Amino acid sequence: MAAETSQTLDRGLRVLEVLASAPKGMTVTELSADLGVNRTVVYRLISTLEQHGLVRRDARGRLFVGLGVLHLASAVQPLLRDLAVPVLRSLADAIGCTAHLTVADGDEALALAVVEPSWTDFHVSYRVGTRHALTQGAAGKAILLARESAGQYVVTAGELQTGAQGLSAPVRGIDGLEASVGVVTLGGGIDEGVVAPRVLAAAESVRLALAGDVAR
Repeated sequence: MAAETSQTLDRGLRVLEVLASAPKGMTVTELSADLGVNRTVVYRLISTLEQHGLVRRDARGRLFVGLGVLHLASAVQPLLRDLAVPVLRSLADAIGCTAHLTVADGDEALALAVVEPSWTDFHVSYRVGTRHALTQGAAGKAILLARESAGQYVVTAGELQTGAQGLSAPVRGIDGLEASVGVVTLGGGIDEGVVAPRVLAAAESVRLALAGDVAR
């Protein structure tokens, strides 16, 4: 027997999903057509979501996702860190490089979790909360790679720190999340034949951990 669901809640969530995929916003008429429900229903949904800051209107009356979603999104970050840290720990200690989980935050890459290797004398110090343009560094470029192609990983050198090299792979297949798993090291170069398979495996492990949590 199928579980009972709320049609109104389902429609409200669909409103947010549709608006999230419309960077130029939508009119009530456009939203009504996209959802396949009449304008009266859409007006009620929008009014409720506006009261909670989840939808906003611009001066022309076009609808956008509201800033209230940021409060919800911020609560997800600790979950992502908790799920990713064990994977990053294994990766960092296996290859002796600082490992990180990076997420897209607008046009920037945000380091959400960082684990330094436990046994090396020297390694890159990379802080949680570090931000940089998505177009710079392996972590950001791996996120862009997932948007643009089926490429597996990105290698960069000296783009964020002189002498530093990075290799990152995108975390694919988690709706609403753009992220990458990667490593960064100083000097000596990255042996792609050794490092790339481990980073790809780590990215897949993070994906599976997140997918399992979403399914629960």
